[in-house]
Amino acid sequence: MIVVSNTSPIMNLAAIGQLDLLRHLYGRVIIPQAVYNELASRPDLPGGTEVQSSDWIATEPAGNAHLVQSLLVELDRGEAEAIALALELKADLVLIDERLGRRIAGRLGLRFVGVLGVLIEAKHAGRIGAVKPLVDDLADKAGFWISPALRTAVLDRVGE
Repeated sequence: MIVVSNTSPIMNLAAIGQLDLLRHLYGRVIIPQAVYNELASRPDLPGGTEVQSSDWIATEPAGNAHLVQSLLVELDRGEAEAIALALELKADLVLIDERLGRRIAGRLGLRFVGVLGVLIEAKHAGRIGAVKPLVDDLADKAGFWISPALRTAVLDRVGE
C-alpha cells in the first residue's frame, strides 16, 4: 500500500504519542520534501525528530513542478506537494486534514483520510482500545479543532 502524508496527521499523532499507528496500519509512509522540511526545520514541532529518524517514513520529492505550482494557488506547499506526489506514485491513500486539501485531493481522484479517520481505522484494527481519549488529547494537547458534530459522528462510528 502506498500512503503519502501531509504535515498535519504526522504532527498531530506525534503530539499525542500515537505516530506509530501509521507504521502499524500502513507499514511505510511517504512524505514530500516540503513536509520533511516543515517538520525537520522546527525541532519544537511534534514529529520533527521522527521524520528524521524513523526508517518507515520516507521522503521523496514531488517531481511534477507544474502541478505543484498550480496547486499552490489554493494550498500551502506541503499540501500541494503531498497531493502531487500521491498522484505521481498512484498512492492508495493520502493523509490530509485540511478541508480544502481534501476537497482538491478528492477532485483529483485520490482517496484520503485525516487523523480522525486514522484513529477510527486503528480502533477497527484493534491497535487502540478507545478513540475518545485520543480525540480529547488531540484537542487538549495538539490544539486540533474538532467541531462538536464531527466529534459526535466519529465517536458514534466507533460505538463510544
